[in-house]
Amino acid sequence: MIRLITDSQRYEAQVGGGVRSHYLFSFADYYDPENMEFGPLRVFNDDYIAPRSGFPSHPHSEMEIVTMVLSGELTHKDNIGNETTLTPGQVQRMTAGTGLTHSETNETDEEIHLLQLWFLPNKRGLAPSYEMMDVGFLKAKNELIPLVTGQKVLEDVAYINSNSSVYYGSVTQGEEVPFRTFKLRRTLIYVLTGSLLVNNLEADRHDQIRLDDQEVIGIKATADATFILVDVPAVEANY
Repeated sequence: MIRLITDSQRYEAQVGGGVRSHYLFSFADYYDPENMEFGPLRVFNDDYIAPRSGFPSHPHSEMEIVTMVLSGELTHKDNIGNETTLTPGQVQRMTAGTGLTHSETNETDEEIHLLQLWFLPNKRGLAPSYEMMDVGFLKAKNELIPLVTGQKVLEDVAYINSNSSVYYGSVTQGEEVPFRTFKLRRTLIYVLTGSLLVNNLEADRHDQIRLDDQEVIGIKATADATFILVDVPAVEANY
C-alpha cells in the first residue's frame, strides 16, 4: 500500500516562545486518532525557532528523540551534564529512558530550521543518555545517508534503541536512488525540497509518502530534491 499525504494535510502550530511547527503526527494540541504513529515512529515535527527563543527546560521519558538541524545553530542543555551546539550536518540522539529534562534554544540572531523525530524504545527503563555525531549529511548528492539506526547492518551512525533507521536523501533532477527494504517493514518519505516520483507516485515539497509491504522503493527526482526517509518495523513485536 502507498499513501500520499500532502503539504496542506500537515498540522500547522504556533507553539509560542518563538517556535512555529508542522506536525506529521498527532502531537500537543493536534489529535487525530487515525494519525497517531507509524510503527514505532511517534512524532515527526518540522520546526522553526526564531532568534533568542526556543523550548525552555522540559521533561521526557521512555522515548528515543532524534534531532537534525537543517540551518542555524541549536543549543542543547540537559540535566545529565550535556551542553552542546548542534549545527547543520550533525545529528543528535537522546535516550530519555527513565527520565531527563533538557532545553533547546536559539542563542543566535538567525532562525533555526530543524527536524525532530521521536521513536518508542524497544526496551523500557533505560538509563538516560545522549549522543551527537557529525555525519555531514547536507553534502549528499544522489545518495541516501544514514543518520541514526538501531539496525546492526549499519555502522558509523548514531545509535537509537529502536529497530528503525533514518536517512537523508539528495537526488538531482532525472536521477534515481533505490531503497531496498522488506515486506515486514514500513517506509515514510518526507520531501524537504523539490519533487519526487516514489514508486510512480508524485510527491512535492512537504508532502509525505507512507509505504507498506514494499521490497524495493524507487525514488526519482522530477526536480532537484532532498528528503528524509524513515524505515521502521511494521509489527510491535519487532520494535
